[in-house]
Amino acid sequence: MNDEFQAASVLPLRDDLSTALYRSPIWANRLRAHRERLDGPQPWLVEGRLVRMVGLTLEAVGCRAAVGGRCLVETSDGRQIEAEVVGFAHERLFLMPTGEIHGLEPDCRVIPTGRHCSVRVGYSLLGRVIDGAGNPLDNKGPLRVEASRSLTGVTINPLTRAPIREPLDVGIRAINALLTVGKGQRIGLFAGTGVGKSILLGMMTKYTSADVVVVGLIGERGREVNEFVQKILGEEGLRRAAVVATPADYPPLMRVHGAMVATSIAEYFRDQGLNVLLLMDSLTRFAQAQREIALAIDEPPATKGYPPSVFAKLPALVERAGNGDHGEGSITAFYTVLTEGDDTNDPVADAARGILDGHIVLSRDLAESGHYPAIDIEASVSRVMTDIVDQTHLDLARRLRRTYSAYRQNRDLISIGAYQKGSDARIDEAIAMQMPIAAFLQQGMHEAVDFETSLRQLGGLWPGGAR
Repeated sequence: MNDEFQAASVLPLRDDLSTALYRSPIWANRLRAHRERLDGPQPWLVEGRLVRMVGLTLEAVGCRAAVGGRCLVETSDGRQIEAEVVGFAHERLFLMPTGEIHGLEPDCRVIPTGRHCSVRVGYSLLGRVIDGAGNPLDNKGPLRVEASRSLTGVTINPLTRAPIREPLDVGIRAINALLTVGKGQRIGLFAGTGVGKSILLGMMTKYTSADVVVVGLIGERGREVNEFVQKILGEEGLRRAAVVATPADYPPLMRVHGAMVATSIAEYFRDQGLNVLLLMDSLTRFAQAQREIALAIDEPPATKGYPPSVFAKLPALVERAGNGDHGEGSITAFYTVLTEGDDTNDPVADAARGILDGHIVLSRDLAESGHYPAIDIEASVSRVMTDIVDQTHLDLARRLRRTYSAYRQNRDLISIGAYQKGSDARIDEAIAMQMPIAAFLQQGMHEAVDFETSLRQLGGLWPGGAR
């Protein structure tokens, strides 16, 4: 009797709870998604086995999966290692693991998941540091995100992209005044090691007028990742930034994914109508990681050890940045390019220069003389500057370039006293303006100079205007 009474009293409560859950938008969407998945045909996922492992390349037989698909490889101790299909030959699949590979042995189970690579995105990524798989690295708890995006992005029709017509303030006087960057521009930062590129990126992160900043640290040393986040970026810069870090000790596939994850996050914010500044350090490490993957699956090297797929991946990544469709936001991207031995003509640097909308070269000579930021004005160019600034600005920038170049070309003669004052009016002006120009081009790492101030200080070098 008591049992019947309890059942009768619980039943209405259960019905009310079920009705409330069903009417909830969140639960309704989840139930609808599960129902649609169950109603549709379920694909057969045939398991395979591991037959070969060389370096970081795994070879599996007995299963089918598309390139880019995910598989789980079971280890001898019962763990499951995630791997991605990077190629195939006849009945064999070539897999690249995304994490540690300890515990693998012959005939391990290989289970295709039917999933492809994606990343969770949302505003909760701001102020967070994640890895190439989207996992938090900052010990700030789990991520609460609103959506998911493919790592490969969506191709935008070039004829529907909004043109670059507005300058973007990056907070660096020399760039704002002489190498003006437009919203939606892709520009390369060419530098060797130890010339201040990380500090320059950190300054732009803190001082830019962009709505959101996305930073991709690809293939850097673990110590440098922590130093960039804690010291260079700081709490102020991190507040409106999302950082994706895949250090050098990560597998090559994760380093490639790190660059793609950072770009996917930037695309999400662009689609929300925001102006995004994407800083990727570095494009060279991305290319080197892709080279490791390609050589591991026996792709033949072409140019100085780089297989052809590397030079196909570079434009595919870079072209995802830029302006969106008319009325949408923009991604202004800076890609650092490491020039080995300060050689700006190595294959990656040469390819990057051809697919980017300009390049900024950092000079080791300037850095060694204490000139920061060490921007080589003569070797740097912004290809969209003429479209986004007025004629007065252009004339002043050209005059500074001419004066700066005249001094550097005749510096040896001036230093040894071989030049006689009055011989050339152009050189006389260069000597007189050398100190003011040097002061204009330098800027402390804790000093922010906005676009209007940069232009006003440029005009202050020649109160009478450009000639």
